[in-house]
Amino acid sequence: MHAGPDVTGVVSAAAARSAGTGAVEATRVASPRVERLARGVAGADERERAVLVEEFWAEVALRGTPLVEYVDGGAGVDEASGAGAGAEGGTHRAVTFLWRGHRATRQVLLLVNRAVDRDHLADALLDRVPGTDVWHLTYRLRADHRAAYRMAADISPGELPADPALLQSRLRSLSSYAAHDPLNKERLPSRWGQTDSSVFALPEAPAQPWAERRATVARGRVERHRLPAGALGAERDVWAYLPPGGPRPGTPTVVLCDGDVWFGQLAFQDTLDALIADGAVPPLAVLAPDAVDLPTRWRDLTACDTYVHFLADELLPWAAGRWPLTTDPARTVVAGQSLGGLTALYAGLLRPDRFGTVLAQSASLWWRPGLPYGVPDLEPSDELPWLVSRFVELPRPRLRIHLDAGLHEGAMVDYSRALYEQLAARGDPVTFGTYNGGHDYACWRGCLADGLTAVL
Repeated sequence: MHAGPDVTGVVSAAAARSAGTGAVEATRVASPRVERLARGVAGADERERAVLVEEFWAEVALRGTPLVEYVDGGAGVDEASGAGAGAEGGTHRAVTFLWRGHRATRQVLLLVNRAVDRDHLADALLDRVPGTDVWHLTYRLRADHRAAYRMAADISPGELPADPALLQSRLRSLSSYAAHDPLNKERLPSRWGQTDSSVFALPEAPAQPWAERRATVARGRVERHRLPAGALGAERDVWAYLPPGGPRPGTPTVVLCDGDVWFGQLAFQDTLDALIADGAVPPLAVLAPDAVDLPTRWRDLTACDTYVHFLADELLPWAAGRWPLTTDPARTVVAGQSLGGLTALYAGLLRPDRFGTVLAQSASLWWRPGLPYGVPDLEPSDELPWLVSRFVELPRPRLRIHLDAGLHEGAMVDYSRALYEQLAARGDPVTFGTYNGGHDYACWRGCLADGLTAVL
């Protein structure tokens, strides 16, 4: 449920709970607003019921979804009105996802990034307010939560399976049809044929002040180039972002994995323009190779020496030959997310002569040599993850490293923490941040911007 499929998306919410993230666990609760509607329609005649339901949907259209209400100290208080909130609002919110059904709607499934247990999808089915077209599911979430989500309505004929295993199988099939929430205007584009997601950010979620396009700032230039076949044995498309006014001698350079997402889908150039305009980063250039497809991404971004050679010895010299970019590793960043985060760390480890800084969000440190395609290794172990042990065993590279991980990512947040602790214990310049979310571009686009400001 993020922009572009990722093999690590199979981690369940149960895994997150087992990793000690109970403080941020999504718990089903009742929505005060929906309960008020249910009480009203329960004793109403057909005409009164229709009026109440239309009033409810008109309110939803005005406020958007999901509905957010106070819980804890401010239980039952509407977030929209703020009445009675203040210091009593508590640290959590009741977050209600809604679907307007019709006579053919049999069930509605909600898929929230890393808050839904994919091994028990029946727990993520919406309930229906009797006698209405209102389908709803409310989670109690910490007030700094941000996530992408999708929804799917089952309108197939026939009886629903009573057997839990058969129902799980049906819901797995239904999940492949999940799409954005039509009631939510905040969308997250996808790639490789997947449908877009919707996004919610609760009131205390970290700000993303550079995420939107600003009409008043100078704009950089985005170009797409095709590099000739070299170490990778095939031509490769690369997105290049050049700062407003063009690069000047010594311009800092960022090599960013998954360029087809960042520039092909998420318009990351708008974020870069805003960062530069605010003086949060110096004018910089970004080189972002396409991931091509899932099999190619798996091959290239799983600690592949050939891919690191491509980045360090083909991509960087090619760019420096076209534009006056820095050749100083101290001003050259390699960055990525998920398998891209693994690759960024591996590139820094192997080639600190070219990359002096690493930004890695949700790095797939579960990966180790020999794993079959698309199968993450997330079994609990007392041993250090493979790449963490490489950092410990090999001579210390002169690297500055910043790590981010989501509190809903289960073992993955522990793996990043393990790398941080190993590096920090020996005095390396490493920082580690967590956010209340999952394996999610909705979160990464803020983390990446913040990481760039921290290191540049």
